[in-house]
Amino acid sequence: MATIQDRKSADGKTTYRVMIRLKGYPAQTATFERKTDAKAWAAQTEAAIREGRHFKTAEAKRHSLADLIDRYSRDVLPSKKGKTQATQAGQLAWWKKQIGNTLLADVTPALIGEYRDKLRDEPIPSAATDPKKRGEGKARSPASVNRYLAVLSHVFTAAVKEYGWCEDNPLRKVTKLKEPRGRVRFLSDDETLPNGTVIPGERTRFLNACRASTSPDLYTCVVLALSTGARLDEIMSLRWPQIDLNRRVATLSDTKNGEVRVLPLAGHALELVRERAKVRRLDTDLLFPARKKQDDGSIKPVDLRTPFETALKRAAITDFHWHDLRHSAASYLAMNGASLAEIAEVLGHKTLAMVKRYSHLSEAHTAGVVERMNARIFKEG
Repeated sequence: MATIQDRKSADGKTTYRVMIRLKGYPAQTATFERKTDAKAWAAQTEAAIREGRHFKTAEAKRHSLADLIDRYSRDVLPSKKGKTQATQAGQLAWWKKQIGNTLLADVTPALIGEYRDKLRDEPIPSAATDPKKRGEGKARSPASVNRYLAVLSHVFTAAVKEYGWCEDNPLRKVTKLKEPRGRVRFLSDDETLPNGTVIPGERTRFLNACRASTSPDLYTCVVLALSTGARLDEIMSLRWPQIDLNRRVATLSDTKNGEVRVLPLAGHALELVRERAKVRRLDTDLLFPARKKQDDGSIKPVDLRTPFETALKRAAITDFHWHDLRHSAASYLAMNGASLAEIAEVLGHKTLAMVKRYSHLSEAHTAGVVERMNARIFKEG
């Protein structure tokens, strides 16, 4: 709300000082010689603040969103981890193409909301350029759109806190899209019929197909994924200096969230790593190197996409992706009594938000524990 104060100087001259206070925004002040000018400024500024168009700093009127994205890409983006850096660079390129010429002072929540909806409705670029890629003709998922909003929000946070180009982050007033509950797809167990016959489940069929694969790496990688919950790129980038067979751990230093994570190696996974250590290659320290060297002599991790898809077909398993091995590991942990906090620690999540999708599996185990406890303590009653 705006207030106007009359002020008289020593020579008797009157000026009008305007102060605008709106909850959630810094106070804005200005002084005018005419009261009509003070009222006009107050009305215009208050309206601009409510619409998200007002920034006290003049920098917002001198720099465009493209300028801000360029500076962020130069100063902040290089510090992001591998795939995250590339993904966010593509997301920022989209914003720059769409509204990069807009002055920061004119980037309003309404404008961002308009392009949020455009982002949601347009076909994903990969489908438009390569019909063979998965997702052809489909719009982006709510989660994907929200990631675009998140990186732009971080750009404006830097503009406010680091660069002094803006006074407020317009993304604070932009509503994110509602995301569906996270996918929980895991390989099913074997089923035992009343007559004792065992029907192989998805996990048994898939592991058998991986074991029979022409790829000598697929089975070990899949077992590691199911045993540790590690991501594909974390497994494929493993190097022997990260493996400590005496302590039975693998140390991941380059994780998605930037923190060091230790993977316990146990049971069959540990046996497979020990066997691989006996025949490790001398020209690379990668656990799973490609057979052929690159033109420049370097060696990259092996590509398991084709062997993986072939094994799925042979095992008659549908709607399953490599990342679902991570979901499977988490699901097995939940069904074997691990708490959500323990699952989050194993998977490397900083919060419990990402593992709440497995809560129903933990609850089923908890219910079983309670039932067994009640049956024991009340059996004589």
